[in-house]
Amino acid sequence: MKILAISGSLRSQSTNSALLRAITKLAPSEMEITTYEELGELPHFSPDIDGDNSPQVVRRYREALNNSDGVLICTPEYAHGIPGVLKNSLDWVVGSGEYVNKPVMALSASPSYMGGDKAHASLMQTLKVMNVTVVEPASFCVTLARKKMNDQEELVDAKTKETFQKAFSEFSKVIHSSMRTRAED
Repeated sequence: MKILAISGSLRSQSTNSALLRAITKLAPSEMEITTYEELGELPHFSPDIDGDNSPQVVRRYREALNNSDGVLICTPEYAHGIPGVLKNSLDWVVGSGEYVNKPVMALSASPSYMGGDKAHASLMQTLKVMNVTVVEPASFCVTLARKKMNDQEELVDAKTKETFQKAFSEFSKVIHSSMRTRAED
């Protein structure tokens, strides 16, 4: 089962990127998780440069999505929404449909007690408009995220570990169901 992990932050010391690395250590062994590294390289979306002559970086992004069985997104909150770079990546695939019916585990993490709740709501709204299969029990905000990890980017909070183990279990169930449906089509 191939999972594409996307951090909505480009910051080198990103809480969201650190959380992605921490939680992937808890993922079931059947999940092969690859982190998407070219988010900041995607050009601003424009229909004028989309289509047969799309930039190579866009083609690689779409290929990575097509080759994944599910997507794990973890985003920070900027100005009560998702970062522009993450929204831009979603805009690139609205028309081409790589996310349609794709199981997604959508997270927002923050060092604050709010957990990026407004960014999470914004992300969920965008994903639902795109006909994504959002795995609701595996999609949530992570409050005080830095306090739940150590310097080795390992979760140290037992309740958070349990929450993510359950989330991955739910994510896995939906992905398996999606894979069966695609095989039957």
